[in-house]
Amino acid sequence: MSTTRPRDEDENTGASSPKRARLDEPEHTSEGVVVTDAPEAAPAEEKKVESLLPPSHTLLGAPEPVYTPDGSMQYIMETDVGISEYVGHDIPRIQGIIKQRFTDFLVYEVDLDGNVVHLKNIGKPESSPKKATGQTTSASGDATPTENPETSTQKAETEAKAKTLGEQAPEENEPWPQRFTEILKPFLSEPVMEKVKALYLEGPEPPFISDSGWDGRQSKPAESEGAGESSSITHQEEPEKSERNKKGKGRGGRGGRGGRGGKAGREGGRNGRPAEREDHRKVLSDPISSKETRTGLHQAIRTLFGGKLETETDTNAPATDEGSKIIIKWSKAGARGGRGADRGGRGGHRGERGSYPPYVHFTLQKTNRDTQDALAHLSRSLHCSVKDLSVAGTKDKRGVTVQRVSLRRGNKTVEDVWRTANGLGGRRSTEDVLTRRGERGIRIADLNYRRASLELGMLKGNAFVITLRNVQVDSLDTLDRAMNTIKTKGFINYYGMQRFGTAAIPTHSIGLALLKSEWHKAVDLILRVRPGEHPEVTAARNAWLVDGDLDRALELMPRRVVAERCILESFKKQGGDTRNAMGALSTIPRSLRLMYVHAYQSYVWNAIVSERIRLYGAEKPAVGDLVFETDGENAEATAATAADDGDDAGAETVAESPEDELLIEEKAEEVSKPGGAQGDEDAPAGKPAKRSRKPWEPPRVKALTEANVDKHTIFDVIMPLPGRDVSFPGGALGERYKDFLRADGLDPEHFERKQKEYSLGGSYRKILHLPKELSWSVLRYTDPDVALAQADEDQLLGFDVPAVDADGKFMALQVRLQLGTAAYATMALREVTKTETSSHFQSGLTQASEDQKYRAVAAEGVEADES
Repeated sequence: MSTTRPRDEDENTGASSPKRARLDEPEHTSEGVVVTDAPEAAPAEEKKVESLLPPSHTLLGAPEPVYTPDGSMQYIMETDVGISEYVGHDIPRIQGIIKQRFTDFLVYEVDLDGNVVHLKNIGKPESSPKKATGQTTSASGDATPTENPETSTQKAETEAKAKTLGEQAPEENEPWPQRFTEILKPFLSEPVMEKVKALYLEGPEPPFISDSGWDGRQSKPAESEGAGESSSITHQEEPEKSERNKKGKGRGGRGGRGGRGGKAGREGGRNGRPAEREDHRKVLSDPISSKETRTGLHQAIRTLFGGKLETETDTNAPATDEGSKIIIKWSKAGARGGRGADRGGRGGHRGERGSYPPYVHFTLQKTNRDTQDALAHLSRSLHCSVKDLSVAGTKDKRGVTVQRVSLRRGNKTVEDVWRTANGLGGRRSTEDVLTRRGERGIRIADLNYRRASLELGMLKGNAFVITLRNVQVDSLDTLDRAMNTIKTKGFINYYGMQRFGTAAIPTHSIGLALLKSEWHKAVDLILRVRPGEHPEVTAARNAWLVDGDLDRALELMPRRVVAERCILESFKKQGGDTRNAMGALSTIPRSLRLMYVHAYQSYVWNAIVSERIRLYGAEKPAVGDLVFETDGENAEATAATAADDGDDAGAETVAESPEDELLIEEKAEEVSKPGGAQGDEDAPAGKPAKRSRKPWEPPRVKALTEANVDKHTIFDVIMPLPGRDVSFPGGALGERYKDFLRADGLDPEHFERKQKEYSLGGSYRKILHLPKELSWSVLRYTDPDVALAQADEDQLLGFDVPAVDADGKFMALQVRLQLGTAAYATMALREVTKTETSSHFQSGLTQASEDQKYRAVAAEGVEADES
């Protein structure tokens, strides 16, 4: 029976009514929040629809957004989030299309040594023969001190058998090698063996409720009683529909099918935190009467699976003459490698393949996939937890990005990782791997062992190759002036549009509701229907909002829509009761919840920086501006060791997440306090950033005066993000800052909350950013489907270099530059083009662009990346 909610019933006495409360009315009784009255505004005509933007939007001087007849906001513009000014405001506009093709946005991570990361070797790596010898020796160590003496002989026989079988056939690229079956055959019947196999292939993370997804994938039935939805987790991928050519444009073509939220995207949408969901999967053995046999089974499971699977005697069933049953299930420790062969065991000696350093590092190129999605796909291919993978920084979806990834390898070697990640043995041959693009937009290369993992913030920035299409400018001189402006004067360091989502419900409005403890309002905003959304998501929302059918809503809601699913699943657990809105919100992954709050902070920062540029320009510091007290070099070092105000570590998994924006914002440059909303939040791969051993202290800042204003440059000026540990600018700008907060019903002096994660510590961010290694060139082209830049993978596969048509009908501008952490590349392009960077606007430019009339199949031998 479906769980339904009566349409005429309020959720609770304090909840918003079905007509929804006005978002611009401050509340006075929120939990633990000091909420102030908003300043009275001049009388205005009564609006037919409520405003979905914060009340402070009226202070921006921006036009009212466009609403649909049903009261939904169609989209947000740059001015709605405080982005309005330019450094080179006197330079004419240059029209150009950003990210028309995936290869129009190439991003390469810059490591801590200043090296730009590229794919170099996609071939099979080899472990050191010397270490391999030592590894074999260490694998034959004595039994662990804690073993049962009566099973030592059986254990030795089991391990010897495993080793012999392992030497007979190199099956490590197979999910379930034949040796697993041979070793377990003495203990398990064939039906039970199949259930254990299905459980193992399903992986350590319990499956979500299945859905049809973007690509209409049909849910597969469970293979066995104990397997749950095992067939949805294994290596089986969609069959290849067609082979467009022999150069990798089939299922391994640009972006693959997973790039639009397919299976990989949906299953990876929880920010690497699936362990928080209870795992009720288990397999029961047949009754075993012999204690020695039961002990042997315990030992075989532990040795064979390296602690990933655990066993225990079933004490709930009554004892019989036939003996006791053994429960086999995934262990909590198993998701991180376990205690046995993978981790070295209790006796201090490593597993059979464990003599190498504990981590494997490799270079990842991903196309049209966000970082979380790519890591989730890799975790399933490698049969590991997402938490075993970590990166130095997140890269957004639309584009081709290259970065280093670390894997806590357990007992895997670099050869194992290369084979399984490339799907060898089942779907692909070695020739396929070396001649065709990686499956689903994923390619790994340059594998090696390392003693430590990557941590969030372990990078210096990112290098870009950006191609703007159909550039229209009055003269090349204007173009050179625009480029020289960002080269010498920089650009305003705005938070880009991807920070605020691309849907009709702005993320910063949800963040404001959370800061004011307006839990029901936040839930209402998250669950609302959004114009232009995928039909299956709209149907799921309406099943709940219109029909009140919770079961149907959960059945229809794709797993990639993480926040909405979490809320609906919470309502389901409460039997359809929606009164505990705060509890429902708490089930959303923490980094995703904080994304909303950080979006509000970013909105205020953008708005105040625009005020600052309007008042004093972007040429030099002004009295009252804030700068770090420490010297420039020390200030940068201080900033580099602190966390950002919070990047969108899970932002790309929500329904309103950007699908065509490239986020380049890492946790390094901005200064904030660990704990609360600012510090130690979930890293993209579930790996927390390391805390400093020294107690954190807020950075010392000072307001410039007439006496010292000439000793600083505009690049020293910083602006705070709202929080308890920051200082406001001096003079009128500081008062304006406080006016924005008060207009939204917040107290500028009170940012503590009962819910500590919403207690803002604040941070500082430089108002201008100066790119490095900047160069540009003008290209000509005719066919918009022909790539004008080449990704690393295509170069290594020997694909033809992009062809530039000297007599082409259209102009393209190709820009190469490096940006530090915490800078948005789209904001640099905005300074050049003076053009709106919101996704809907850029999509409109693409559709209306004259070059679309010349779209054709790329000439033979020229690879056109898919969009």
